[in-house]
Amino acid sequence: MAAEAPDHADLVIVGGGPVGAALAAGLEDSGLTVVALEARARLEAPDPRAIALAHGARLILERLGAWQNLAGRATPITHIHVSQRGGLGRAELSAADVGVPALGYVAEYGDLYAALATRLLDCGADVITGARVEAVNATSGYAAVRYRRDGAERLITADLVVLSEGGRSLPAELRQDKDYGQSAVVCPVRVERPHAGRAYERFTPDGPIALLPLGAADGHDYALVWTTPGDQVEARLGLSDDAFLASLRAAFGDRQGRFLSAGARAAFPLRLSLAAPSASHRIVRVGNAAHVLHPVAGQGFNLGLRDAWKLAQTILDTPRERLGDAGLARRHADERRLDVIGGSLMTDLLVEIFTDDRFLVRHARGAALALLDLAPPLKRLFARKMMFGAQSW
Repeated sequence: MAAEAPDHADLVIVGGGPVGAALAAGLEDSGLTVVALEARARLEAPDPRAIALAHGARLILERLGAWQNLAGRATPITHIHVSQRGGLGRAELSAADVGVPALGYVAEYGDLYAALATRLLDCGADVITGARVEAVNATSGYAAVRYRRDGAERLITADLVVLSEGGRSLPAELRQDKDYGQSAVVCPVRVERPHAGRAYERFTPDGPIALLPLGAADGHDYALVWTTPGDQVEARLGLSDDAFLASLRAAFGDRQGRFLSAGARAAFPLRLSLAAPSASHRIVRVGNAAHVLHPVAGQGFNLGLRDAWKLAQTILDTPRERLGDAGLARRHADERRLDVIGGSLMTDLLVEIFTDDRFLVRHARGAALALLDLAPPLKRLFARKMMFGAQSW
């Protein structure tokens, strides 16, 4: 960890969270001067929120040398059960059917952060903590990042600046936003039957309910992500544990037996947000600085991790003296366009289609789920999209 940043760097990463750290790790041994600016005073995030990692994310983390620090604390998902409330039809995806050890994994955000922070600190980047970025601007010759640290204003210039998930928030005029009018109520829950690596996506007229397995296969713990209309969030958070579990059972059913207990609850609003193209080719956005998705199907972090991995490959393929050229930003945008558009459209369509409770639509959904379950080639294609993104075939 560097005490001070240099005056100029080849690359400045604004945000030392998981996506920014992944980008820095992907540039290890590149010979580039890489500086990561992180607002936190320490690279720590004791956050128990569950993060869904696709099988493709595991492969990237392995290549970055971070998976070994996370594997022992990540729960494999070997089956995913998809259904809808109030209608027939369901589909079940299995890791064995697509020839992978797991369709995905569930990890606490804090553990994921720690695994990638370790790589950030040992990959050769200059890591400046306690750096609160206040402005990012660009000229034809360089980009400039103004930040505050220890009460003093500082400036660093770079050939290229990457805003990651810890980056400066975009003003509304530079985003395309869709407010779903929903929030995700999240908490750990304990169930009667062992989870055996099985995850659930249960669609209801109010939005999807996801249960993500936690711990050993013979354990009984899940992470709950319960999509809730905005006007019902406070009431749901305020329910007694018994009333909350009864309400959850009415919405989800008894597939894992009775819900036995629930931990502390929290909520966060849900939206779709896509950044407009940057006005300067010297500023590139990845992760949540580029796109925020609805959590249905658990695609958000996976999309951001693929951003970082692909950008690292593009940078490595670019001569150092051309790092700030328009061609790099254009190639990265072209490389990521299909995946980002496909991921955002897929999650948005799932939310819209599965919250339409009209009779004919509900039964058409049931028929589609039944067809998916009975057609192995379709299941394999769908599973690949979940594991590797819209660009996989």
